[in-house]
Amino acid sequence: MEGQRHSGILLHVTSLPGPYGIGDIGSGLEFVDFLAAAGQRCWQFLPTCPTAAAFGHSPYMGLSALAGNILFISPDLLVDHGWLAQEDIEPLPHVATPFTVDFQAVTAYKEQLLLLAHGRLTEEKRQVFAEFCAGQPWLDDYALFMVARNHYQGAWSDWPAELAARKPTALAELAGRFPRQLELVKFGQFLFYEQWALLLKTARQRGVRLCGDIPIYVGHDSSDVWANQDCFLLDDDFLPSVVAGVPPDYFSATGQRWGNPLYSWETQGEKNKRLYDWWRQRFAIIGQQVDMVRIDHFRGFEAYWQVPAEEETALNGTWVKGPGRQFFSDLAEELADVAVIAEDLGIITPEVTALRDALGYPGMKILQFAFDSDERNLYLPFNVTENSVIYPGTHDNDTALGWYMDGGVAQRSKDRLRRLANSDGSAVHLDFIRLAYGSVANLAIIPLQDVLGYGSDCRMNRPGTSHDNWLWRAGEVFSSDLANFLREEARFYNRL
Repeated sequence: MEGQRHSGILLHVTSLPGPYGIGDIGSGLEFVDFLAAAGQRCWQFLPTCPTAAAFGHSPYMGLSALAGNILFISPDLLVDHGWLAQEDIEPLPHVATPFTVDFQAVTAYKEQLLLLAHGRLTEEKRQVFAEFCAGQPWLDDYALFMVARNHYQGAWSDWPAELAARKPTALAELAGRFPRQLELVKFGQFLFYEQWALLLKTARQRGVRLCGDIPIYVGHDSSDVWANQDCFLLDDDFLPSVVAGVPPDYFSATGQRWGNPLYSWETQGEKNKRLYDWWRQRFAIIGQQVDMVRIDHFRGFEAYWQVPAEEETALNGTWVKGPGRQFFSDLAEELADVAVIAEDLGIITPEVTALRDALGYPGMKILQFAFDSDERNLYLPFNVTENSVIYPGTHDNDTALGWYMDGGVAQRSKDRLRRLANSDGSAVHLDFIRLAYGSVANLAIIPLQDVLGYGSDCRMNRPGTSHDNWLWRAGEVFSSDLANFLREEARFYNRL
């Protein structure tokens, strides 16, 4: 979107309203219609990977970087596409609240629908399904991983040693024992990819660009690590020898020990070709699903914080040089058709900025970070550049109202916000929206919580915590009045 002024909304798929306990691709189609009516040109969401209860259903600790989350499969679209009958998809019962996701109940419900749909595979549909499977070289490993994980009820490093080590005899034995379960896993991916293709096509027709999210790291308990062990720094017990994180920052005095395994960027002094091929496949898949992508923790490609696995915090880590610009040059073909946003937050050095600028990627500007210093603060709207994306906050921040009401935020910061916005602070979420829209940044993205003026109870994530995150859902808020308000704001600030 370089050279053009646009705006969009940040809202994860899970947070969409609807009768099935979780946002899905069907409610995503309705949201696209709302965005088009509201003059919004971009929908940004979090990673769409399958998640696990063991990791609080964090989309940044997914079970596969290549697979889609089957909880996003729309029951309504299963009916529309002839997989189910209307009477098969009664709304999900026993949902405690429409404003949070009950992942356990939703998982049981969606898996039941998946079984029903699978039982209605006709010969014609089975041929299309087989063609899909043949075109996804990662799918066999993912299916084996999911079936084994379910059978052994634990991380892959705790499976029988021969299976953890991927001995051919162990893989063949597993495949021979569970053929139907393997097909069900693949079938779930077939339905996800089928529905997602419709979402992307519809969004493009409505003038809305989908913006995805690629976490730089993947979870240790993932098909990615199990199937590509030589791409990661693991010990003889299949566990990470060093882990990812960041040093002390805005969110934590002891840093953040994420725990993800780190990449083995080189083997025997040369580029790890297998790792680069995996990344090539990853970028190719995301390029088929979105128009834009945020690369989470972009600075890790320049240098990353390496923490010994035995450390309980991220304090005692060290900076290690990343693969740098050559990595993006090597994968230029896979990135050719997708616009990249560099998540350049945290401890950013001149080297990181130079890498971002050399690649021409827009960085991220967060207004909540703009008021804690002086007039030279790079996040102030009058200091941002055109080739950037400006936000009141991200999924990791409090809401705008929550930030303003937080007693831990310095009063001086709030005073500076009110002065810049020429405001009394009575509608601080609107102040943040208008500061973002009025900046020169080509793209302004507003979390839906800030569009609606919601408080801290609607926050999506609290970095450094492992409970009660990723649960928030919006109610039925997408009215014509809200669309008209957003469209008028976009028009006034020349973002239509």
